[in-house]
This record gives sequence, structure tokens and C-alpha cells, in this order.
Amino acid sequence: MLETLKYLIGSTGVSGFGSKSTAEEVTETCPDLRSITVIITGATSGIGAETARVLAKRGARLVLPARNLKAAEEAKARIVSEFPESEIIVMALDLSSLTSVRNFVSELESLNLPVNILINNAGKFAHEHAISEDGIEMTFATNYLGHFLLTKLLLNTMMKTAKQTGVPGRIVNVSSSIHGWFSGDMIRYIGQISRSKSQYDATRAYALSKLANVLHTKELAQRLKQVDANVTVNCVHPGIVRTRLTREREGLITDLVFFLASKLLKTIPQAAATTCYVATHPRLLNISGKYFADCNEAWTSKLGSNSNEAAKLWAASEIMVSKHAKAVFDPLSAFDYHHM
Repeated sequence: MLETLKYLIGSTGVSGFGSKSTAEEVTETCPDLRSITVIITGATSGIGAETARVLAKRGARLVLPARNLKAAEEAKARIVSEFPESEIIVMALDLSSLTSVRNFVSELESLNLPVNILINNAGKFAHEHAISEDGIEMTFATNYLGHFLLTKLLLNTMMKTAKQTGVPGRIVNVSSSIHGWFSGDMIRYIGQISRSKSQYDATRAYALSKLANVLHTKELAQRLKQVDANVTVNCVHPGIVRTRLTREREGLITDLVFFLASKLLKTIPQAAATTCYVATHPRLLNISGKYFADCNEAWTSKLGSNSNEAAKLWAASEIMVSKHAKAVFDPLSAFDYHHM
């Protein structure tokens, strides 16, 4: 109850920011970003677009990978019209396709660009069951697995950039508090919904993908620490964004419900704040493996803090993205794979 009250009134935490803080506000004191290159997935609209706009305002060079290149070019044009000096590179990337992820990284490497910050922001909520070209349920493939491979393939460049510049690299995984809605055997459920739609529940699949983002952060932070990489990784819950709501009925109770809903939901500038804070703020130097909400460190679900689950998911993910193996999941025996 106390946490809800703090959220509603926008009281600040130890960071000095809270639920009502905006992306522009949290980046006002960040270091000059003119020498920083940031990759942001899902930056064509919503939270990702605001994240890109604010980081461009602070001087960062942006790489905007997108499945819809027309939407990405339009997003770029909007930013350049506001900040004419911005340097923005639009590139093709379909996160649901592992081949597309590899092609994107290969093309990026050919440009010899440094990579200081990677923001894994893109996400989808698939109402209808679908399978990716790699045989993986579409929500999991897009929200998690594509980002897992993208991060894996960019790590060497990020570590090299950090070593050459002395500026620590940062990875931000955008998750959701909805990750706490998933319970049960993760690998078994991935297998079930990747084989057929009989077990598919859109909300549960989305929650699973967001839990995977949290566990990816936890395991990757440990691995980066083991190799003494000057790169950190953290996870954020941006909040639920206020959108235009349609009311079919009028009356006191309806008005009250909509009033309360408007107080619980965030504007897009507020929702982009935690991502921008974690990506840029000096206070988070050398902070890794943490989960943030409202620009302050927060608690994950019990499953989200389980190191064994994080290690198990990592092992399964390595198999799923392997060039030389086709993932074949058996819900009865966790997972197995056959070489092609």
C-alpha cells in the first residue's frame, strides 16, 4: 500500500527520481553523449522513440535497427527535425529471425562503429499464436531470444569499445513487472508453445518473455564480471503507458475508474525515464545485474532472482541460437536438440 501511494504521488527514491520523472529530467546531468554510440531496438514508436529522441538531444549517435524501415526513417526524420545535428543510422533487423540478427551485426561490424550502449527495448504482445522461422514461439523469439543473440554477438565490440575509450559499456534490457505473473517450468512451457498452440496463453507467453529478460540480465552480469569486462547490464520496468482510452458508458463510477487509471498509468516521457536513467546516469557506474523501476532499484519476482533458473535458461538459449543445431523441445524432458 505504501509503495502504491509513493507511486501515485511520484515521490522520489534514493536516486532523486520517481514515477513522475521524465526521460529529459533524468538525463539533464548525464555526461556529454556526443562521443557515445547507442543501439536502440524498437525505437520507431512509443517508449523506444522517446528514448531515442532524448538520447539524440543529449548528443548521442543512434543506430536504429527496425523491421519496418519506413517507420524507422520517419522516426529518424522526426528527431532530425528537432535536433538537426543528430547522427542517426537506420538498419534492417527482424528480431524474430536469428538470420536477420546475424546479418544486422555483420553489417554493423562492416561500418566499424563503436558500440557504447545497447538498449534491448523492442517487444510485442502476440494475441494469436505464431511460430518464428527458427521454430520458436513468436513472442519469446522477438522479446527475448533475438535480443539474447544480438547481445551475444555485440559483446566483443562493446568490450573493445570500452577498452579503447575507457568509457564503460552499458546494456539495458527492457522487461516488465508482468514478469512476476509467470510461474512454473520455463523451459517446458517454451517447448510446449513452440510445438503447438494448445497450451498457448498470450499473457503467460508475454510474462515468460519478460521473465527471460530479467534472468538474461542476471546471468549475463555474472559472466561479464568473470571476464572482468568493463560492461554492465541492467534490467528495467518502464511502467504501463497511458494511452487514449475509449469509454462506452458515462457516469460517476466510470469517471472514477478512468480517473484512477489515469493516475496509475504513465505518459511516454515518464515511461522512458527509467531506461534513460539506467543507460546514462553516472550514479550507476559499475552497477550491474540489477532491476530498476521508477528510476530506482526494485525487487524482481522470486523466480526472477533464481540463479539456477538463469543458468538453465542461458544453456537452453545457447542451443536455440546455435547455427549448427535445430532446437527440438520435449516438454517431458526439458529440452533436447538434434544436429542438422
